[in-house]
Amino acid sequence: MRQKLKLWLAVGLAAMLLLGGCAVPRVRAEDRLFLRVSVDYLDEYRLPQQAFEGTTVGGLSAIAYSPQTNQLYALSDDRGRLGPPRFYTLALGFTSDSAGAPAFDRIAVESFTELTDPEGQTYGVGQLDPEGMALSPRQTVLISSEGDAAQGVDPLIGEFDLETGRMQAAFRLPERYLPDGETPPQRGTQNNLSLESLTVSLGQSSNALIEPFRIFTATESALVQDYDDDPTRALNNRFLHYLIGENQSTVIAEHRYPLDLEPQGALLNGLTELLTLDQGGHFLALERAFGLRGFQVKLFQLASGGATDISRVASLKGDVESIQPIRKQLVLDLTAAGIPAENLEGMTLGPRLPDGTQSLLMISDNNFEATQETQFLLFRLRTG
Repeated sequence: MRQKLKLWLAVGLAAMLLLGGCAVPRVRAEDRLFLRVSVDYLDEYRLPQQAFEGTTVGGLSAIAYSPQTNQLYALSDDRGRLGPPRFYTLALGFTSDSAGAPAFDRIAVESFTELTDPEGQTYGVGQLDPEGMALSPRQTVLISSEGDAAQGVDPLIGEFDLETGRMQAAFRLPERYLPDGETPPQRGTQNNLSLESLTVSLGQSSNALIEPFRIFTATESALVQDYDDDPTRALNNRFLHYLIGENQSTVIAEHRYPLDLEPQGALLNGLTELLTLDQGGHFLALERAFGLRGFQVKLFQLASGGATDISRVASLKGDVESIQPIRKQLVLDLTAAGIPAENLEGMTLGPRLPDGTQSLLMISDNNFEATQETQFLLFRLRTG
């Protein structure tokens, strides 16, 4: 008995010495909010300027990939001036470079689909400004439109038939997002800084008509009533969370999204895209600035858990530190990493790469300018 006791004491002492001599790594509480995410830059592809079936291929501000059909869709933000509001279907292929790393093989335009109103009629010039795009589980495509505050056209989130492009439903936006028509405006989205992003989170069930799914969008910059002209304070966007079911669209929550401070000399700064990572409230966010130093682009991971619901907060001006925001963690500063970056506005999870890992695709909007290009960037994405 005494020998057993001595043995247990010896084992316990050894364990204490071992633990005492090892430094236990400290993990910040904030780090536990995020997934382990990394991206590796792989390749770039520049789509030649071209016309396709009477339309000008350009202004591509969003992309979405369907693993079921292996098709890539690209949304044009043409407001009806160079063709009808539309999205293109693209052929996408990967290969390997001389070092064996995944790379673009080709990207080619195959067809386009016109977006039409609920009666199947063509939208008038300026009535739709398509900016965000996501595929739903019920064979539809979700589109966010910035609208045109100067022309009295409200922003929009609409559901369109993927095959015909005809609108099937429009989801109600809270009134605070709708420009009030005053001069100067006192409420609503700022002109050309509205609903630029859109992403979907699918439900657990394979029966898409029964199982609700969720969509998320955010303003590119602050609402008029939220805008703070103090340059030392970050602007606060609004992030919207919808639950979508059969004959149902409900705003579940709204959160404060703090933009990074705009770089010195920037003329434009905003959130251009969101991408769902999981059903636990984790996203990727693309922020783009433009100014004297050209385009500057950053990729962040977001954690929305614990963020305050601001649906009853009238204004986000001034000191809002008591309002818990969506948390952000920098994943990649493209500019600092030396990655060539144009006017990047779209992002999607693409097909599996030849080595079996997950691809991440980004696309730039060339604004239909001869001096700008439609750029595709290819990354490898790892999450855990």
